Amino acid sequence: MRHFTLSILLLSTSLSLGEVAQADELSLTIYNNSRALVSDSRDITFRSGQQTIELPGVSSMIQPETATFVASGLSINEQNFDFDLLSPEKLMEKAVGSFVEIIRTNPGTGRETRERAKVLSVNNGVVIQVGQKIEVLRDDDIPTRVVFDSVPTNLRANPTLSVNVNSQQSGTRDANLTYLTGGLDWRADYVAVFDEDVGKMDLQGWATLTNNTKTTFEDADVAVIAGTVDQAGQYGRNNFNPRNFNPRGGNMRGAGTQQSGQERVGDNYLYPLPGKITVKSNQTKQVGIVDAQGVDAKKVYEYRAYGFNNMNDPQSADVRIAFSNARETGLGTALPAGIFRVYTKDNSGRSQFIGEDAIGHIPGGSSMALKIGDAFDVKVKSQVASNRETGRKTREIEMVYTVTNATDKDTTVFIRQNIGSSYQETTILSENVESTREDAYTALWPVKVSAEGESTLRFKVRQKSRW
Repeated sequence: MRHFTLSILLLSTSLSLGEVAQADELSLTIYNNSRALVSDSRDITFRSGQQTIELPGVSSMIQPETATFVASGLSINEQNFDFDLLSPEKLMEKAVGSFVEIIRTNPGTGRETRERAKVLSVNNGVVIQVGQKIEVLRDDDIPTRVVFDSVPTNLRANPTLSVNVNSQQSGTRDANLTYLTGGLDWRADYVAVFDEDVGKMDLQGWATLTNNTKTTFEDADVAVIAGTVDQAGQYGRNNFNPRNFNPRGGNMRGAGTQQSGQERVGDNYLYPLPGKITVKSNQTKQVGIVDAQGVDAKKVYEYRAYGFNNMNDPQSADVRIAFSNARETGLGTALPAGIFRVYTKDNSGRSQFIGEDAIGHIPGGSSMALKIGDAFDVKVKSQVASNRETGRKTREIEMVYTVTNATDKDTTVFIRQNIGSSYQETTILSENVESTREDAYTALWPVKVSAEGESTLRFKVRQKSRW
């Protein structure tokens, strides 16, 4: 409470409404949308007939409507989720209208005084009635204890699901509780150590688990699902959503067609994590899921232009790491959505961070170009050499790109230019560097630039309106 310091004593600790069953086997399947499937198996001793079974230790963010409780010879009458957890604040709130005992200790003499008090209100402080007096409990350096006769039946030390059942027979048998919960999330985090000179990278991928519930899951079998599983309404908060992934310019150059080695569940991939894992409340934990050495990779420079514009100042080219997750490159696995961080070695052999990019779910065999930064020494400047109408629906545009390279290595800068739209027919009339068409509206020119040199790309296009 904000206005006083107290300790709590209980004269009675009767917490149970029925038989209490602790978890024997626990498994978690965690999705990318702050959601998880919990499977909780327990050996429970049932009496014959109607009874209430308490299942403590369930997630504090359980979706009770998704819970199923199954055991042989059992029918379920009712289930309740008690999520009010035992705490001094909750005890005081539940005691409104009831009597408690206030014990104060004189710090000088150690003498205790006891008073019977009725709790009137708990609202930005505690208001009590002692006899005919109304008093506010506050922090006045006098040690104070509040003694409660019992714990309210709807307060729990742990989140608890209680199930009222009819059992056809007595005896101990296995029961399984399955439910969905919010508050558990995961994403992939990748660490790549890139060697530009040999054109290789070593890659580690981690499943980063986050538990935002008030429940600790002990010694669980944990698996993560890579993919998008729809739900009728968003439950919980998702900090990284592959559906919203849309980095500048994109980074998947071609979707792959190679099947990955992971187990498929529906249209998603299942990654079982090794061993028994404890995921504590309010904890982030990392477990390895990808480990590949010597993957083919190279640094490339790209510049993306969406229109025909004059630049006042040269602009930096994108610095990208290009690689494929195809089998023949040394990787050969699908890559779940996450953050890709790239390191390299400096001249003294120390690792240095050089950039990061976000990726969506990447199928096996795809080609990637991850943007890790803006080039310091490689610049691009565009100029409109001419832009004129040549007919009622026709226009010709000539562009000049000047590419400079202030490094000590020859390089190639890929100029990716949007040259048209769905309401235009676009034709390249001339070019001094041969282009390729990525699609109907985009052309790609590989411009070679020598060390400490400059190159020029010049092209002319004709645009004809379709209407």
